[in-house]
Amino acid sequence: MPQAATILNNPYLNKGTGFTYEERKELGLVGALPPRVQTLAEQAEQAYQQFQRIEDGLDQRLFLMKIFDTNRTLFYYLFGQHIVEFMPIVYDPVIAESIEQYSEIYTRPQDAAFISIDRMDEIEDTLRNAASGRDIRLIVVTDGEGILGIGDWGVNGVDISVGKLMVYTAAAGIDPAQVLAVSLDAGTNNEQLLADPLYLGNRHERVYGDRYYEMVDKFVAAAEKLFPQVLLHFEDFGRANASNILNKYQDKILTFNDDIQGTGIICLAGVLGALNISKQKITDQTFLTFGAGNAGVGIAKMMYDELLREGLTPEEAKQHFYLVDKQGLLFEDTPDLTPEQKQFLRKRSEFANADELTNLEAVVKAVHPTVMIGTSKQPGAFTEVIVKEMAAHTERPIIFPISNPTKLAEAKAADLLKWTDGKALIGTGIPVAPIEYKGVTYEIGQANNALVYPGVGVGALAVNAKVINEKMLAQAAHALGGIVDPDQPGAAVLPPVERLTEFSTTVAETVAQSAIDQGLAQTDLTVHDAVQAMKWEPKY
Repeated sequence: MPQAATILNNPYLNKGTGFTYEERKELGLVGALPPRVQTLAEQAEQAYQQFQRIEDGLDQRLFLMKIFDTNRTLFYYLFGQHIVEFMPIVYDPVIAESIEQYSEIYTRPQDAAFISIDRMDEIEDTLRNAASGRDIRLIVVTDGEGILGIGDWGVNGVDISVGKLMVYTAAAGIDPAQVLAVSLDAGTNNEQLLADPLYLGNRHERVYGDRYYEMVDKFVAAAEKLFPQVLLHFEDFGRANASNILNKYQDKILTFNDDIQGTGIICLAGVLGALNISKQKITDQTFLTFGAGNAGVGIAKMMYDELLREGLTPEEAKQHFYLVDKQGLLFEDTPDLTPEQKQFLRKRSEFANADELTNLEAVVKAVHPTVMIGTSKQPGAFTEVIVKEMAAHTERPIIFPISNPTKLAEAKAADLLKWTDGKALIGTGIPVAPIEYKGVTYEIGQANNALVYPGVGVGALAVNAKVINEKMLAQAAHALGGIVDPDQPGAAVLPPVERLTEFSTTVAETVAQSAIDQGLAQTDLTVHDAVQAMKWEPKY
């Protein structure tokens, strides 16, 4: 390929009209671009004007992806200027629509690696080819089985990996040339995809069991071989597989599962922020998690560990938790439970009406939770009756309807404020504009993992941490929980997205320091210098 075409088609090298005349002569680009040399700021303004002419969210995302595919520096400069506006477009909730239509609107692979369970002998070559000589430090990998709240989307789910990596760079500054999105295609059980002639993934039912884990193990081995300093971030795997993979590898390699650990961190941070506002103690709370999948159980585990750190015994701490799933309250004799769920089961003998606790309303009336977190993907599940029942037994109910995208949220923040007369302390899984209620402006905290995982990952990478453990994650949650002014009327339980880069740095330094303090780091730099050394800036 001629040199001009090679450079202009490489998003890591391409500056477009930003190449100076001297660069154009040196690189063989004379005449290959319009004569005007633009600054990065001028290019961004031009791109933003085009963006503003587009109204539909998915079309806006497709426009931004064209910039991403051609000029990474311009993309991240533009993203950084409009981070609050772009976050829901580049990531959640618009990314859900993008995933559902991925095969239909596909144009470019976006430097992702596509691993097939039908060709496991090609895994190492796949990673090598996709990296194309780049020094990969961070991989976000998905098998597409548990995408957001929309389920099994097979190879289409690779978009979630691409989106997560965008947030890593925008929030915490990791070099986009050092990241890799990976799809593990084990098939799909989505009948819509299997019947779609345009579907780009393996056209067979999802493979489970030994053959599936053989693929995962070969992927991990190849990634560790090719990229010895890499962090493996697992994203949106199915319930059983996600836990099994995390349990197998978390003490052996640098790895992180955002659905289990990231969701737990952000919810713990939100609860700590809420308790800063209400002036209550976490050891006095009763936790109800509605939706006992990876996220729900991960949240309960983070809260449980915090109670242990506050001095409770394991048995005392366990008494503070109630898991509710589609069967109702989970009991010791509930069938088909995961090992993780079994840590939080209740005895039927605790209740005079145990057989009636088959729905959320009945459980709320029986246990009077002070903290209720929704990961159920059941829209509207937190009804007015349920919320008023909860509020009748606690002065400041902490309510987090965090299922996403928007159509799956358990409740709307405005309704929660109305039903509790402004007393609810709310965290949502989607962005919510400030709400005026009885003369007070309520800022609604977004319990979005994007607020925490970039800092966790970059902090661990900055000091070459050997592993990411629960102690690091807990300290990250505390770092986030202490950012908001709790005495401001209508204060949010979590910091706002517009301060994303600021508190990503705070989290990164906290995680890095924790790794050093535990003897799990390999660096001669100070924490501040190590984190700053990891940061890439979008500039020419």
